[in-house]
Amino acid sequence: MDIEVLGALSVRENGVSITPTAPKPRHVLALLALHADQVVPVAVLIEELWGQTPPRSARTTLQTYILQLRELIAGALSRDENERCSAKDILATLPGGYRLETRGGTVDYREFERRAGAGYRAMDAEDYNGAARRLADALSLWTGPALTDVQPGSRIDMEAKRLEEARLCALDQRIEADLRLGRHRELLSELTVLVNQFRMHESLHGQFMLALHRSGRRGEALNVYQRLRTTLVSELGLEPSAALSRLQRSILMAHPETAAPAGAVAAGTAAAAAAASGGRLVARVN
Repeated sequence: MDIEVLGALSVRENGVSITPTAPKPRHVLALLALHADQVVPVAVLIEELWGQTPPRSARTTLQTYILQLRELIAGALSRDENERCSAKDILATLPGGYRLETRGGTVDYREFERRAGAGYRAMDAEDYNGAARRLADALSLWTGPALTDVQPGSRIDMEAKRLEEARLCALDQRIEADLRLGRHRELLSELTVLVNQFRMHESLHGQFMLALHRSGRRGEALNVYQRLRTTLVSELGLEPSAALSRLQRSILMAHPETAAPAGAVAAGTAAAAAAASGGRLVARVN
């Protein structure tokens, strides 16, 4: 079974889609896919579908959705004459819940974590070419926001935010690697889009400032800082972090060779990404 959640939901068995079009069964499959090869308790599925006030028929209705998913799986299995598994083996009932078995298939979010981990290790080893390549490879698995075509409940919403934070961490470090390789001009168009998308993400703004400064656009780099400061003060009542303020001062001194490295602003990447995912919080980096 092959699972994709880094964009629209796609689940395939034997290369055949088993993703239902009906919203509720699709919702159930999405949560099972996010926890593939793990038992998802019935109580968790019910809470995801109906929140804190499920109907009396919730358990029976959930069983109906499971049956519908098994019918789709059975149809996919029937395409292979040598297949010996049943739909109940793949969408298994276990004490207290259900488990979706991948049987060694691909799961895109796990592959993303594997590739991103290789990129982080390359960064730690100061192999910036390798890091940029591996992190770009990891990010290429994303085709849009996680589970963009699923109306989430509390559990899926939490998992989607976690995945988005992981994506932003990888993106932040890929840009950091590119900056260390001197690819400042190549990054300008991408960072222009990103700072408009994440208006209070300090790390991205710091990287944009540095890329502009090293591209000979000192005034624009300082303007980026002023716009961010205005946004933070007016919307959150906060000043930019000490690291970003140091970068601004180094640019004011007009000495490109002594400007703060991107890493000084990108430190604490996980916190930055977590804040940015909501689009309304500031990343406090030191």
